Amino acid sequence: MSHSGLIPVRRDNFSVRAQESIAGYVLSAPAVLTLAVFTMIPVLTALVLVFTKYPLLSPPEWNRLENFGRLFTDELLWICYRNSLIITVGTVVFNNILGLATAIGVNRRMPRVLSYFFRTAFFFPFMTATATLAMVWRMLLATDRGILNWIIGQVGLAPIPWLSSSTWSIPSVIIYDVWKSFGFLMVLYLAGLQGIPESLYEAGKIDGASHWQLTRHITLPLITPTAFMCFIISSIGAFQIFDNAYVLTNGGPGSSSMTIVMYIYEISFRRFEMGYASLVAVSLMAILILLTLFQFWAGRKWVHYE
Repeated sequence: MSHSGLIPVRRDNFSVRAQESIAGYVLSAPAVLTLAVFTMIPVLTALVLVFTKYPLLSPPEWNRLENFGRLFTDELLWICYRNSLIITVGTVVFNNILGLATAIGVNRRMPRVLSYFFRTAFFFPFMTATATLAMVWRMLLATDRGILNWIIGQVGLAPIPWLSSSTWSIPSVIIYDVWKSFGFLMVLYLAGLQGIPESLYEAGKIDGASHWQLTRHITLPLITPTAFMCFIISSIGAFQIFDNAYVLTNGGPGSSSMTIVMYIYEISFRRFEMGYASLVAVSLMAILILLTLFQFWAGRKWVHYE
């Protein structure tokens, strides 16, 4: 009697689990298909094309390892990697410093209107089209009639050729990207700051801790998980910068500000060398994977989760 009473319950439980599993598969199917069609299939295709000579307008031809030999002798490729590395270091450092500093600033007690105003003002450039903002910055950074050089001239300094000098082209790209992107990191840091229990600060104040001591021993250690995520996001994004440099400097003068993604665009859609372009793209993917793994390894030493 007891056994017959248990069997229907098990069947009902199995039925519920099956329905939940089917519902989960159905709901996740669009995301899985999107990932497969727009990410996995292109990646697998690129891995095949690295062994081919593919001029885009004719069928690909196998050339074995010729593209790999070209990869290690391509001087322009390493110039582009060097430029991307410099841009990445500059933007990651300044974006995170300004993002955290502004997050701490807007997280203080102030009228709600001012709080919303500052958050919106800092975040708004990130939401605006890059091409539009870059065109505005081209006028701001113009050597002869640019507002920035006019301000510099008012203090008696010579105008700086921001966009026409190989010395200043990369700093120009970094300045623009930091101005546009640090507001996004500010929002992430602000969320991390608001997740820190207020009771910890109250306990520190009772013990006589100063504002700097509260920041040093409470805020900074507990914000490290957010900082870790921001470093990964900003470094991956900075290594893939394209539109900023393309609109501001078009990679020039010469190749002084050409990034690796701009170089991939150049050899694929202007030279129609899709096989070699796929190899360069795969090399970038490998570098980003190694960079992310290194950050996860290094994060064990400075990220505090408790």
